[in-house]
Amino acid sequence: MIVYKDLLNEIELKEILTDINIGNKTWQQEDQTHIIQSMMLHIGSLDSELRDDLIYGSFYELILEKNLLEHSLLTELLDYSLKNLLFKGITERESDLVFTRTFTSLLIALILHRDHEGEFLSKDQLNDCKDLLLAYLSAETDVRGYVPGKGWAHSVAHMADAIDELVKNPKLNKASYMEIVSALWNTVLQENYAFIHNEDERILVPIFTMLEQGLEEQEIIKLLQELPATLKGRKEQLDVQHHRILLFNYKSFLKSFYIKTNGKHKFTALHKSIEACLDDL
Repeated sequence: MIVYKDLLNEIELKEILTDINIGNKTWQQEDQTHIIQSMMLHIGSLDSELRDDLIYGSFYELILEKNLLEHSLLTELLDYSLKNLLFKGITERESDLVFTRTFTSLLIALILHRDHEGEFLSKDQLNDCKDLLLAYLSAETDVRGYVPGKGWAHSVAHMADAIDELVKNPKLNKASYMEIVSALWNTVLQENYAFIHNEDERILVPIFTMLEQGLEEQEIIKLLQELPATLKGRKEQLDVQHHRILLFNYKSFLKSFYIKTNGKHKFTALHKSIEACLDDL
């Protein structure tokens, strides 16, 4: 389905999506395949209105609000996203292709959410998706939040959203939970960029989802107990500036974790472990 040939340019796509958005046209009146192919081509546009409001907003409407896309098409879009867009430019340092990767993450989240309701992906497809999402999370080094003049990149937050939709799916083997937690945990160990755009809270969302669905609290407590030694080891490898960024990121994460477990009886042991970990940092 995804054949980049004779597709709309950004100006043309923006015009037609705007017309649909304001009600001058409807999806049923247009060539949906042609528009969707064009949306995929420009999913990482540097025009934040086109990228955020029109392309992502249209995918949200088509997939979640109006359920207009066939399951076979959603499966195809997911496969193309994972194999062709999610890793695009992954080795480049702070290039504009980060927007392609991060908004692809949001599209993946929409498709996973729809599968949770419609069940069109197999267990094997879901597991393959999990493997690629975690591989991307490990490989992504551009963790900028807001990029002046270009808008939100927010790779960590967007991927956390996709992972949350993944772990909500009952077809995912719960034996994968700790693999996923470890990937999220390691994402916070970032010494080159200070997370100041609520990345900590977004990362916690899928962790709490897994805790509610069977992840053993003791597994998180073990990570907390190991964290002070991990950070001490990293301190010996970093200069003062980068160590301070790393420490800031994990303290912010733990403080958010502490607040979200406060007063919740079922998380009493976890809450105390977070407090002890903070005291040791």
